[in-house]
Amino acid sequence: MTQPKRIGVLTSGGDCPGLNAVIRGITRASETLGWEILGFHDGYEGLLAPVSYQSLSSTNTAGIMHLGGTILGTTNKGRFVAKVKHGETMRLGEDILSQVRETMEGLNIEALVCIGGDGSLTTAQQLFEAGIKTIGVPKTIDNDIEATATTFGFDSAVACVVDGLDRLHTTARSHKRAMVVEVMGRYAGWIALHGGLAGGADIILIPEIPFSYEHVFHTIREREAAGLFSTMIVVAEGARAKEQDFVTRKETGMQGEHKLGGIAPHLGDEIQKHTGKETRSVVLGHLQRGGAPTSLDRILGMRFGVAAVDLIRQGLFGHMVSYQNYLVSNVPIADAVKRIKLVKPDSQLVVTCREIGISFGDV
Repeated sequence: MTQPKRIGVLTSGGDCPGLNAVIRGITRASETLGWEILGFHDGYEGLLAPVSYQSLSSTNTAGIMHLGGTILGTTNKGRFVAKVKHGETMRLGEDILSQVRETMEGLNIEALVCIGGDGSLTTAQQLFEAGIKTIGVPKTIDNDIEATATTFGFDSAVACVVDGLDRLHTTARSHKRAMVVEVMGRYAGWIALHGGLAGGADIILIPEIPFSYEHVFHTIREREAAGLFSTMIVVAEGARAKEQDFVTRKETGMQGEHKLGGIAPHLGDEIQKHTGKETRSVVLGHLQRGGAPTSLDRILGMRFGVAAVDLIRQGLFGHMVSYQNYLVSNVPIADAVKRIKLVKPDSQLVVTCREIGISFGDV
């Protein structure tokens, strides 16, 4: 009797709302085809000794779609760290590749679905180049992968930002304060832009538009003169002032890329120092990664999972699921990695913000 086809799946990098929806989509689509599926624990680390995995089925993935995080666990540390500095990539050693091949062959796994962001997909591409059949599923709350119009997790992160701003507006108005809210996004300002617009921000600072402290101070003073005594500022963690470097946190003993963060308290101190305006800063941090996914992210995650299985069925290994023009398609992973999607300073959404009086700290 012929053994059913067996595939593997893992979730790698930072956790993200919608991951469980992808896992559910992959599992159900695989079962429909009569395939078996194994889920590896803690990202790529589950492929190495001691190998750790579980069988997935429609039974043990029932009721997971509304859950945040990932039932398989994930990590952005360990032996598969792909990004080591700002934009620099580390190559996997032959010893690591040999162990992955041994695991795949020993478990009779034909293909591996790798769900992750740019760093995790870079690893998937290296595995593919080494002869391991991989399929990529893009995952990032930052929405910064060029080869797909959007990714699951982004809508949930924006919803978290909007909820935070809704709450902060009331205390800002009550105390006539400026509030500086730091959001994730690394080198891309999508969360700040969408969250700031939907949440009624007065100033939005993003990496793609270097700001001037003086312009920020001027905007606050102008609002005061107009009788608007509270100011809401959304700043992306990768935003920086003109001709200045990123604000980063201390990285003692940490692997991976530099940890951006700390711009909000820094900016808040500068605002209070130079304008005399009572200012408070809030870093939303991992709140944006946690909690239940929105309905949009659940649907997109399921669609991505089903599409990943279809790519295996077609034998399109080394490809990544992609979402463009409301349709799920695919692109080679090699064409997707190392191409960060940035906000265009003259984009329609930025223009919309400017036309309703939102400042980007540059004029």
